[in-house]
Amino acid sequence: MDTLSNSEPMSGAVDVPVRVIDPPHGWIPVNWRELWYYRELLYFLTWRDVAVRYKQTVLGVLWAILQPFVKLVVFSVVFGRMARMDSEGFPYPIFLYAGLLPWQFFSEALTRSSQSVVVGAHMVQKVYFPRLIIPVASVGGCLVDFAISFVLLVGLMFYYGVTPGLGFFMVVPLVALTVIAALGAGILLSALSVAYRDVRYVVPFVTQVWMFLTPVIYPVRLVPSRWQWLLSLNPMSGIVDAYRSAVLGKPFAWVNLAVSAGVAVVVFAIALRYFRKLEVRFADVV
Repeated sequence: MDTLSNSEPMSGAVDVPVRVIDPPHGWIPVNWRELWYYRELLYFLTWRDVAVRYKQTVLGVLWAILQPFVKLVVFSVVFGRMARMDSEGFPYPIFLYAGLLPWQFFSEALTRSSQSVVVGAHMVQKVYFPRLIIPVASVGGCLVDFAISFVLLVGLMFYYGVTPGLGFFMVVPLVALTVIAALGAGILLSALSVAYRDVRYVVPFVTQVWMFLTPVIYPVRLVPSRWQWLLSLNPMSGIVDAYRSAVLGKPFAWVNLAVSAGVAVVVFAIALRYFRKLEVRFADVV
C-alpha cells in the first residue's frame, strides 16, 4: 500500500512529499489497484518479450505456428499411425492438436515465467514496480503465440470438416483457465528460482513428465475409471479434455473440468501469497 506523507521541512528546505511503500496485508496480499496503475509497464514488457523472441529471425512469428506443427506431424506419425492411439472416433491429427495447442501454451508460459524474475534482475535491483508484473508479462507474451497458433487449429477444422457448435464458445473461458493455471505454476516457480537456481534445470524435466500425465496424446477414457479422479487433480487434465470437447463437439466432462479448475485456482492463490512473501528479498538475492 502506498501512502504519501509530508515530512517537517528544515530551514530553507523545500517541502517534498515522501512516498512510503508498505506491503499490503491479507491472506493474498496483492495490491490490485497498484497492478492496474502499472498496466502500461505490463503492456510494454509483454510486447518486448514477443519482439525480442522473434528479432533477427527469418520466419519471425511463423515460428509460433511451425513449432506446434512439427510436433503435430511427429506425434501423428508415432502415436496415430504406428501406435494406433485411440482418438474417440475423430481424425487423430485434429484430436491431437486440440489438446496440444493449450498444452504448448501452458508449457511455454511455465518455462518462461519460471525464469522471468532472474532474467529481469537488472530491473528488480534498480527501480520499484510490482514484481508480479514480470512473470505475468512472460505469460502474456506466450498468449500472443497461442493466438497465432490457433490459426492452425482453424485450418485443421476446415480440412477435416469439423463444424464448430455452441460448445466452441467455451474456448474463451478455457483460455482464461489456462492462463490461471500457467500463472499459478509460473509465479510459484519464479519465486523459487530466485532462491534456488536449480529450478531452471528442473522445469524442463517436469514439463516433459507433466505432458504424459496430461491427456494430450491420449483420451481420458484410456485411463481406468478408478484412477480418473487422480488424473483430474492435474489442473491441465480437465482443461485439455474440455478444449477437445469445445473443438470437436463431444460431451464435456464437467466434473473433471470443475476439479481441475479448482486446483488451478488454489495453486494460483498459493503462488500469489508465496511470491509476495519472498518479494521483499528479491533485490538482495537475485
